[in-house]
Amino acid sequence: MSTGADVRDILELGGGDSENTPISKKDIINSDKKKSKKSAEALTFKRPEGMHREVYALLYSDKKDAPPLLPSDTTQGYRTVKAKLGCKKVRPWKWMPFTNPARKDGAIFYHWRRLADEGKDYPFARFNKAVQVPVYSEQEYQMCLHDDGWTKAETDHLFDLCKRFDLRFIVIHDRYDHQQFRKRSVEDLKERYYSICAKLTKIRAPTGADPKLSVFDAGHERRRKEQLERLYNRTPEQVAEEEYLIQELRKIEMRKKEREKKTQDLQKLIIAADNTTEMRRAERKAAKKKLPQKKETEKPTVPETAGIKFPDFKSAGVTLRSQRMKLPSSVGQKKIKAIEQMLTELGVDLNPMPTEEIVHMFNELRSDLVLLYELKQAYANCEYELQMLRHRYEALAKAGTTNLASGEGFGIDGQIGTVGTSSEEIKGEGKDQFIDVVGAAPLTPNSRKRRESASSCSSVKKLKKP
Repeated sequence: MSTGADVRDILELGGGDSENTPISKKDIINSDKKKSKKSAEALTFKRPEGMHREVYALLYSDKKDAPPLLPSDTTQGYRTVKAKLGCKKVRPWKWMPFTNPARKDGAIFYHWRRLADEGKDYPFARFNKAVQVPVYSEQEYQMCLHDDGWTKAETDHLFDLCKRFDLRFIVIHDRYDHQQFRKRSVEDLKERYYSICAKLTKIRAPTGADPKLSVFDAGHERRRKEQLERLYNRTPEQVAEEEYLIQELRKIEMRKKEREKKTQDLQKLIIAADNTTEMRRAERKAAKKKLPQKKETEKPTVPETAGIKFPDFKSAGVTLRSQRMKLPSSVGQKKIKAIEQMLTELGVDLNPMPTEEIVHMFNELRSDLVLLYELKQAYANCEYELQMLRHRYEALAKAGTTNLASGEGFGIDGQIGTVGTSSEEIKGEGKDQFIDVVGAAPLTPNSRKRRESASSCSSVKKLKKP
């Protein structure tokens, strides 16, 4: 007999005070209302104090589900995704045999396959790519393919192996019958095969056509393998020496590039100085030939010198003439300070009255001062490099004279080597070579700054002298 507790458990009703209490009609009719109240009370759960809302939302969702252990890509939140099964019938599968066309032994294998694909070819058979090895006749061999170093039996054996192993010449060389025939290398086998292929392609090509012939350079392949073998058999000392030589070569190339760049900059400065002098001479001659009326009406133009290129104010509107005296932003602070120092030494006002003629002459003066500053700086750098090269050459010459009696001398790279010439010949013939190869030592940023500051101070001191 089922008791009231069993009925309450089946109908999901709340238990009474005692198990023997009878079930009333209200308990059965109002069971849905009790369920909704119970579920509402279970869902209401307060967030603990001190916990942020985002952290609490990660712990529980609206239905108080547990968080997932693995990340999911579904857009349905933390709910479990139900499988969407259609109403169609499942396609039947069958355990059926199949053969692989790549195998020649007729082996039969079994696998699961759809019933609709029964009788079709093996789908992976299309990946079976075979190399087309040419076949020659007896007449073609006797007429065109005969070679004194190869017999026909040996050639037939080579082509049989090429067809069996798909031109894998390492495997072909391993399976080659060296007892019955001569011992051949991999390069010999390749050279014989590709030479026959080229001859057959040339013979069988139609008249007037230009076939693409396959050529194999056996000598180049042998030299390549010898070089690789030598490279592999190097000792650690040889590897370290090669790395050291490569680093020295890079240093020499960097010094050479710096030296070429310095010579180009110096040449530009010299050309710019010559151009400015020629332009001013031409302007003076043209000014003498012109009439005084035209001279008053025409405005003197600012020549484009290599020192400073002042901007031209050609825009519409009112501009001040003093703006033409403003130095452009391309001039650095060091040059600006040098210009101001030279102007104060010469007794020229830094901000003169900006009349038309004064602006023109003042800009020309500052441009010439910048050009003079750059020329003196380049001259000081060249003097320093020349002095360094002179000291280095003297040291090399002394080392050559001290070791001349023993027949040994120091080369450019610092290693000891035999000397076959006297010290006078070294001075006469080897000077250009030492200067061209070694060059000046690469300058660090600090040394460059010290040199530039020293050259600027020396140029200012020279201007102070009467």
